[in-house]
Amino acid sequence: MDAVRVALLREVLAGTEWIQATRRFAGSLRASVAPHGGGLLLVGSAEYEPWHLAAHLDDEAAWSGLPELSPTLVRHRVPLGVPAHLSVGLGRLETARRGETLLVVAPDAPGGGLLERVHDARRNGATVLALDSGDRELEALAHDALSVPLAAVPADLDLDTVQHLVSAAAGENSLPAPRRHRRFRDRLSRLADQLTAPPPARW
Repeated sequence: MDAVRVALLREVLAGTEWIQATRRFAGSLRASVAPHGGGLLLVGSAEYEPWHLAAHLDDEAAWSGLPELSPTLVRHRVPLGVPAHLSVGLGRLETARRGETLLVVAPDAPGGGLLERVHDARRNGATVLALDSGDRELEALAHDALSVPLAAVPADLDLDTVQHLVSAAAGENSLPAPRRHRRFRDRLSRLADQLTAPPPARW
């Protein structure tokens, strides 16, 4: 979903809680990965793989200059012969440690096996975030959660839409990476701006 569509979606949802809620959750996501320079693990339920969110976060990481937003997709079932970046299984959650963030996306019940691994990751120090449909067990394990109930208002709002808003917000409002050496042309342009600026008003 491009920036224009996100803007239109936000316009439709203006006046609801969802704009603020998705920006708040995106802020939690960014705050958890930024200090450690990454370590974002993304996992869905046994029946749902968050492919689109993985792709959107990867795009936001590139566009915003925040590489730490680029996730590792953790899969319940890994087919044979897939590339290395698509062959990370649930065993990866067992090695999650402090400084890493685990984002769980579960439109349906996450299942006991996943919950146990999420619990282990949290106990080992990982930050756990959840996007779900109101699963109490998962939300009890999460440091922060955003729930999209089946009876959400407006009625056509679903977890996929909220994922678009969260990924877009995660890449927003970030400061550009500082440059160690400013180019000569940049310095010259700044000097010209200072020399041609009107004198400050005196009161």
